[in-house]
Amino acid sequence: MASSTLSDGFVPVDPPRHRPATRVVSLVPSLTEALASVSPERLVGATDWCTHPADLQTTRVRGTKNPDLVAIIALSPDVVVANKEENRELDVRRLRAAGIPVWVTDIRTVPDAVDAMERLFDGLGWSRPAWLATVRERWCGPLPPITRRVAVPIWRDPWMVVGSDTFTGDLLRRLGWANVFGDATERYPHVTVEEIDRSGADVVLLPDEPYVFTVADGPEAFTRTPTELVSGRLITWYGPSLVEAGAITRP
Repeated sequence: MASSTLSDGFVPVDPPRHRPATRVVSLVPSLTEALASVSPERLVGATDWCTHPADLQTTRVRGTKNPDLVAIIALSPDVVVANKEENRELDVRRLRAAGIPVWVTDIRTVPDAVDAMERLFDGLGWSRPAWLATVRERWCGPLPPITRRVAVPIWRDPWMVVGSDTFTGDLLRRLGWANVFGDATERYPHVTVEEIDRSGADVVLLPDEPYVFTVADGPEAFTRTPTELVSGRLITWYGPSLVEAGAITRP
């Protein structure tokens, strides 16, 4: 199936078979939560990683990187929602080859996320949720002064950090926090723990996803820089979580 001339940023998207769409499969945890806030009964499939809302009743179609394409096709969705970073192009191509429309988002900043979700709700023929306007007002204004320098590991053994051109880096900047690895040539560079510890960060933020940093797993690696455990959802997800994300700046 050829993709339409519609686009989300620079990524082609397919319009749903029916509008309003009544059978949607989401391969993106953030967008699953966003869509479920409006019409959970229309979400007929989601990945195992789509953990919010916790009470969502839907068919699970495996992971973001290894979705069960046979199961998705059997659900006969009006559209599958995907993301350029979280999902594989190969799976998108295979779904399209099977005649399944796929709406692909490309999100690298908070305004990107808000724009993409507005287009998605409009494209599905669904009403925009009230929280989306709240998020636009809260997050899409002028950048605040920098009050803190942070490093954000996302994995260990090997250590990886948030680098340049990422949603998380943009969200942190909109909190008034500068990512010390924000000028890296890669989006998620491999570094040593010593490089993180000597990066000049005021604090190392240790999220609980994708790597599950805990009190016993992560802080002990740093001898110079203080660490703080943070919710991975609040700094890496876009959707209703953005209503809550500003709270991480408060003790």
